[in-house]
Amino acid sequence: MNVQIEESWKARLEPEFEKDYFHTLTDFVREEYTHYPIYPPGKLIFNAFNLCPFDKVKVVIIGQDPYHGPGQAHGLCFSVNDGVRFPPSLINIFKEIKDDIGTDAPSTGNLTRWAEQGVLLLNATLTVRAHQAGSHQNRGWETFTDAAIRVLAEQREHLVFILWGSYAQRKGAFIDRNKHLVLTSAHPSPLSAYNGFFGNKHFSRANTYLKEHGEQEIAW
Repeated sequence: MNVQIEESWKARLEPEFEKDYFHTLTDFVREEYTHYPIYPPGKLIFNAFNLCPFDKVKVVIIGQDPYHGPGQAHGLCFSVNDGVRFPPSLINIFKEIKDDIGTDAPSTGNLTRWAEQGVLLLNATLTVRAHQAGSHQNRGWETFTDAAIRVLAEQREHLVFILWGSYAQRKGAFIDRNKHLVLTSAHPSPLSAYNGFFGNKHFSRANTYLKEHGEQEIAW
């Protein structure tokens, strides 16, 4: 796996690429791509980083696993390629945006436009085997994405971290709440959206915080 990652991220994550776990992970992922359909396509593994350079990050949304159906995943959590049917969690995200700030759901579930405005859409695990949710968990990706979150939390200030569901909340537990805004709620999946995701107003709260700290709001 040749790490094609945006330069500002590469400079900060370089130490991870040299560690044993990352070499083991690289061997595993390369082998998987050789034998199985794996998502997203190899060139999009680091898409979240490549679309959102380190110094441009304003908001971090943490997901768990790439979508494992054909044509869905393109390296951004919760996002799908143009022309792909909206997954249930994404439908609920757009519903909350509508209720929160009045913006209608777009015609595409492709969230590249968020990434380009400074929203790091980061899955904990960056690859998955087709039709096998969680198949690449506990192979090293989580260690790598923890390092990315840590370097942001330590080297930047006044970021918004959006943690939906207990998995994301555990992953972001160490973030300094005095230095960053950390928004937590239930996950937008249909199983939990009515237990506190709907009505969380995370999109307006994120924008209010950005504005207070002299940053351009996100056009959700």
